[in-house]
Amino acid sequence: MAKTKTVFFCQNCGYESSKWMGQCPACKEWNTFAEEPKTVSKKSASGAVRRELSARPRTLSEIEFSEESRITTGMGEFDRVLGGGIVQGSLVLLGGDPGIGKSTLLLQMCRNLASDGRRVLYVSGEESPQQIRMRAQRMGDFSGNLKIFCETNLADIRETLSAEKPDIAIIDSIQTMYHEDVASAPGSVSQVRESTGILLQIAKGMNITIFVVGHVTKEGVVAGPRVLEHMVDTVLYCEGDRYASYRILRSAKNRFGSTNEIGVFEMRSEGLVEVPNPSEYMLEGKPEGASGSIVACTMEGTRPVLLEVQALVCKTSLAYPRRTAAGTDLNRVNLLIAVLEKRVGLRLSSCDAYVNIAGGIRMSEPALDLGIVLAIASSMQDRPIDEKTIAFGEVGLSGEVRSVSMSEQRVREAARLGFTTVILPEACKKQLKGIEGIQLIGVRGVRDAIGKILS
Repeated sequence: MAKTKTVFFCQNCGYESSKWMGQCPACKEWNTFAEEPKTVSKKSASGAVRRELSARPRTLSEIEFSEESRITTGMGEFDRVLGGGIVQGSLVLLGGDPGIGKSTLLLQMCRNLASDGRRVLYVSGEESPQQIRMRAQRMGDFSGNLKIFCETNLADIRETLSAEKPDIAIIDSIQTMYHEDVASAPGSVSQVRESTGILLQIAKGMNITIFVVGHVTKEGVVAGPRVLEHMVDTVLYCEGDRYASYRILRSAKNRFGSTNEIGVFEMRSEGLVEVPNPSEYMLEGKPEGASGSIVACTMEGTRPVLLEVQALVCKTSLAYPRRTAAGTDLNRVNLLIAVLEKRVGLRLSSCDAYVNIAGGIRMSEPALDLGIVLAIASSMQDRPIDEKTIAFGEVGLSGEVRSVSMSEQRVREAARLGFTTVILPEACKKQLKGIEGIQLIGVRGVRDAIGKILS
């Protein structure tokens, strides 16, 4: 018979210990150990179990391979993040804050796939069939072979998947699933790791694409051991302010595509609606003739995104001036303020400085540096920047403006949206040829850029 003993697991990385420790020796996190029962089976008399191999090792040239097209989800933004569509037999993890729209997005995908003739099975461990039906009614008509199965026992789910043989399966969510051989409660480190391993075997063995919903912790990472993200093929995060209407789908890991692409959606009463042109969406409501505002261009994968950078500089009443950044890295903003004070001579040490990326989106690409610098200088001197001007470029500690990648795509996106002037590094200007209808102003340093824009 099997006997049960108690061990301690790190809830961050899954490290196992026979006693409680304050700091995990593997991931160096504090106070992450939790006590859980562990079942240990006795070995056979010989000390090992003999079994026949189900397959033999083969050379790479012996493996048959056929280039198959991906399965489209019916949502271009979702396909972009996945790398062009769904790869059959893959295991995809979707994480995000509560109420951000994870289940809504996957239910919309199921509707499109079922309407296209695909067999889809939606397994829910959090909602009843009636609740799912109520949520589906808000999205419109559902037709096709979409089936709902409410269960949390993985043994029953495996049998159902084996009998139904769907093309796509949704597991909502991994924290509610449990395996009977594991004695710990659902959502624990042992259960999440074992459940993910079983789903991985089902996806690869039965060639079923499985989407797994994962809850996140207060730090914004998927709850459970870190090995969970290592086991799956793709990790997607749904981001955005739950009180705002936009949602951003971002890829943190993708074995079949790029991890730099993003998908932009807008939450409406009928569900998530794609935003094919996020630049226009982000620039809505931009003030006219206001100082401290400029449009900057950043790249998300192969997509240029134009957004508004705002800055507010005012005299401080405190002993130490306040620095606040929303939507970008505060340390980077402090560095750029120091460059402005040292290289340009702006007296910012006696002023509070606030920097904001309008729309609530968070960006950290170095190409935003020049936009942040010009916005701060514009607010400091109380001089507005022309509304049809955008800027991009990386700023160094010596005050130089360095080149950035994909400058041609950025300029063409600005020209398409009606901008007439682009402030860019001199090195990027030399590489651009044949772009008409827009003025390119190359700058070598921060002082040069401020002189040409705010003179």
